[in-house]
Amino acid sequence: MLKTIKKIIKLQIKGGLANPAPPIGPALGSAGVNIMDFCKQYNFSTQKSKGKLLPVIITIYNDKSFSFIIKEPPVSKQLLELCKLDKGSKESNKIKVGKITLAKIESIAKNKIIDMNCFNIKSAISMVAGTARSMGIEIL
Repeated sequence: MLKTIKKIIKLQIKGGLANPAPPIGPALGSAGVNIMDFCKQYNFSTQKSKGKLLPVIITIYNDKSFSFIIKEPPVSKQLLELCKLDKGSKESNKIKVGKITLAKIESIAKNKIIDMNCFNIKSAISMVAGTARSMGIEIL
């Protein structure tokens, strides 16, 4: 039997650290989902990415069951992690806060292409490079 979708929720949750506190609790509670059941399943699925911020799309069905898709970390977070920065530049066109090689940008693009809105690696590299430039990270 085909399940009908009641609601789709998009959240960003740290891997392995889901708990019923906001934002997870209120978002799932309003849909009538068992919050602890989601937290246990999510934490089990994201054990390898513990502590990394991961986007998740939760599909809630009319029978109060759910499924979820875990995506790769946002490009900006990956760039900050590779450059060992806390945050990007306030004025990216004037103040440069870090440097990154094109090879590292390519590795991020290959990792993230499944979640991006592009069909080839060249477009994905261009998108990641644009994000880096807008954060004040110089591309070498």
